Amino acid sequence: MSGADTSHQDYVGLLYRTHHAWLQALLRRYPGSSSYAEDIAADTFTQLLTAGQGMSIREPRALLTTIARRLIYQRWRRRDVEQAYLMKMQHEAPAYSPSPEALTQVDQALQVVEAQLQGLPQKVRNTFLLSRVNGLTYPEIAAQLGISRRSVSDYMSLALGRCLINDAVLPKKSPSITRDSL
Repeated sequence: MSGADTSHQDYVGLLYRTHHAWLQALLRRYPGSSSYAEDIAADTFTQLLTAGQGMSIREPRALLTTIARRLIYQRWRRRDVEQAYLMKMQHEAPAYSPSPEALTQVDQALQVVEAQLQGLPQKVRNTFLLSRVNGLTYPEIAAQLGISRRSVSDYMSLALGRCLINDAVLPKKSPSITRDSL
């Protein structure tokens, strides 16, 4: 390990000792994140540790807050996608009870989709999820989101293009999941 690596680790270690308790207290105030405050705080420092070497941080609390908020929002999005999927499954097949293995596979597939849609505008992600998870038609999506049908089509093309590009770049994390395979 080089001296630069050690100094970066030492710097992040100092930030951890100085700001970890403060960050956890801050995270407990966010709705729905108090039970995850310790995990999110740890993930925040992990991201900081894996970030570029030799970073000089003028406002460490501002940076830590930004990273932690991003992690909270990712958890909320994942939870919303999971809930939308489960609601859809309940409406389509109320007598159906998937196995824990099938639910794990679905969760892994949803995480892959979430990673692929990362960085797209919220309306694009919402359009994609309404189409693929909720099964809405383009006119229904347009009405629900208050956008034109053309925008729905453009957003879907953008999201599908991102999934195709990422599918070619990212390794397969889980098998293809379809409703019939459950």
